[in-house]
Amino acid sequence: MSDVQSTPDSANATETLIREQIAKHPVLLYMKGTPQFPQCGFSARAIEALSQIGRPFAYVNILENPEIRATLPRIANWPTFPQLWVNGELIGGSDIVLDMFQKGELKPLIEEHSPAQQA
Repeated sequence: MSDVQSTPDSANATETLIREQIAKHPVLLYMKGTPQFPQCGFSARAIEALSQIGRPFAYVNILENPEIRATLPRIANWPTFPQLWVNGELIGGSDIVLDMFQKGELKPLIEEHSPAQQA
C-alpha cells in the first residue's frame, strides 16, 4: 500500500492531480483515514475486502486532502467515500465493493490490474 499525498493550491490543480493519481495507480482507494486506521465504517469495510484479496493498492486519505475530498465527487459523479478506482475506472463505494467481493467478482478484477506482492 502506498499513501498518495498532495498539496494542490487550486481547483484546476486538484482536478489534474486526481486524474494523475487515477492514471498512475492501477488500484486506488480514496478513503477516510488509512488502511491501518480507517476513520469510517464504510472505508474499513472496503479495506477489509481489499486486504483479503492480498494485492497491493494505493490509497488517498481524503481527510488529509480537503481539496480532493471536495473535487473528486464532481469528477467521479459519485458523492460518497470510499471510492475504489481500478484501471482508471470508478468501481464504486463500499456497498458495491463488498457486493463484488462476496460474489467473487472483485478478486479477479484486482488480480488482473495489481501485481502480486513481492516476497
